[in-house]
Amino acid sequence: MKTTAKILSVILICAALVAGASSIVITQENEYSLVRQFGKIDHVVSEAGISFKIPFIQSVDTLPKQILLYDLSSSDVITSDKKTMICDSYILWQIVDPQKFAQTLNSSITNAESRLDAIVYNSTKNIISSTSQDDVISGRNGELSAAIMQNIGNSLEQYGIALLSFETKKLDLPSDNKAAVYERMISERDNIAATYTAEGSSEAQIIKNTTDKEVTVLLSEAEKEAAILIAEGEAEYMRILSEAYNDESKQEFYSFVRSLDALKASMRGNNKTVILSPDSPIAQIFYGK
Repeated sequence: MKTTAKILSVILICAALVAGASSIVITQENEYSLVRQFGKIDHVVSEAGISFKIPFIQSVDTLPKQILLYDLSSSDVITSDKKTMICDSYILWQIVDPQKFAQTLNSSITNAESRLDAIVYNSTKNIISSTSQDDVISGRNGELSAAIMQNIGNSLEQYGIALLSFETKKLDLPSDNKAAVYERMISERDNIAATYTAEGSSEAQIIKNTTDKEVTVLLSEAEKEAAILIAEGEAEYMRILSEAYNDESKQEFYSFVRSLDALKASMRGNNKTVILSPDSPIAQIFYGK
């Protein structure tokens, strides 16, 4: 009897330990714990730590909580001007509603990636098909990614998924027509540059002609004002001389000075000899007559 009692005690203790261990739920920082009862989700544990469940009746599944990366396969897309391009991209996504994720995608990451692949590819195809090849190439600085994200919108909420980012690793032309397209784009840019240069040269010539005209008008006005001032000065000079030599006593001196000025003006160059007739007014000065 004692032996049987000991065996029963040991069995009960072991059963209690097993039941206690199976009732503990340990949730990591980077995961969700889904507690199921008879196959259905009873509750979700989102916070890291230890929680409890009903042993043997409830079970636990886990889902990743961290940001996940999915690398989409390279695919051909056609632009609005019927040009083929190769798009190679990846996305960052995260499970934000684990219960909805489990109900719609059967808690399968593979199912989620398959659904993401289809939705993102369709959105990429729709955006690029409504955009010209030149705009697609010039939109690789973020505009294209923003348009694709906006096109997807909140369509992934039904799966408990949040799409965090869409990035293109490669958005290029097929190798067989890449060179031709680049040459055409370079030619178009050269034509645009030539147009801008011609317009700039024309505008510069207009400005130069206007400036030259304004300078000519200003110089003409300045020369006119200078001529007026010179004429006024000479008139004033003659008036002053006229007043200075108005009496007879000064007229003789004025004649003497003017004669000397005339003699000085005639003695130019290396020949300083002046031949005068006796009756010349200048000769009369030297004769004292």
